[in-house]
Amino acid sequence: MKFARLGPVGAEVPVVRTDDGVRELTGITADLDARFWESGGPDRVATALAAGELPLVDNADGLRIGAPIGRPGAIVCIGMNYAAHAAESGAEPPSAPVIFFKAPNTLAGPNDSVTIPRGSTKTDWEVELGVVIGKRASYLDSPAESLDHVAGFVVANDLSERAFQIEQSGGQWSKGKIAAGFSPVGPWLVTPDEVEHQKLTLRSFVNGEPRQDSSTADQIFDVATVIHHLSQYMVLDPGDLIMTGTPEGVALSGRFPYVRPGDVVEVEIDGLGRQRQEYVAWEAGR
Repeated sequence: MKFARLGPVGAEVPVVRTDDGVRELTGITADLDARFWESGGPDRVATALAAGELPLVDNADGLRIGAPIGRPGAIVCIGMNYAAHAAESGAEPPSAPVIFFKAPNTLAGPNDSVTIPRGSTKTDWEVELGVVIGKRASYLDSPAESLDHVAGFVVANDLSERAFQIEQSGGQWSKGKIAAGFSPVGPWLVTPDEVEHQKLTLRSFVNGEPRQDSSTADQIFDVATVIHHLSQYMVLDPGDLIMTGTPEGVALSGRFPYVRPGDVVEVEIDGLGRQRQEYVAWEAGR
């Protein structure tokens, strides 16, 4: 199934996409949040679909697309998870997953405009496979258990301000990762049965020009390994989002200019959809 949230910021309505249109889920759940995943939400949606109980959404194509998950308790990110990206960043591939966190208020819709942070000179893009947790994961015994805890997969753009991340870091990366709107996600959350998640092509474009073109098959640590590893150090709750790293082709490489006001960044993953963001300059009160 393909789940989404449509409507104005803060008033999104949960929906599911079917072969005959987009159907509203408000009779089943108020949001695509922890309670939905914990309570067997997808199974209840499947039952309601089979019974013809879910109404079509009028003018679905004309509605804003929000992030396909409610506000997550945690956004956990994996750094340097593609060898070529580590190389272009001037680093050796890690021997264990590198972890950092983003604030939940960085979450944004896939086509929302992005405000470049005040004082930024090095705003960068990163197309990533996002994983949404569907069942609590803590101290998993092996990676083989990991996928039982996945609600679905999403396109994510792990935006970064490299001067804040590296030059002003104080020894950690988060300063360059946590500006408002720096985690566009969606358009859809696609359930695991519809995706071969380790065989997906990731691409990014700036003003229509190709930047990244790789495959999740090239991850150093695959999704199952990442979830198992994280579960040894933290509790992953339903609705939490994991961004699993980006391939080569970002501005940090020195091959491309950083994002400027007026630029358009597009990212896509086969089977999961495409995002488009216009970048605007910071203004007081924006």
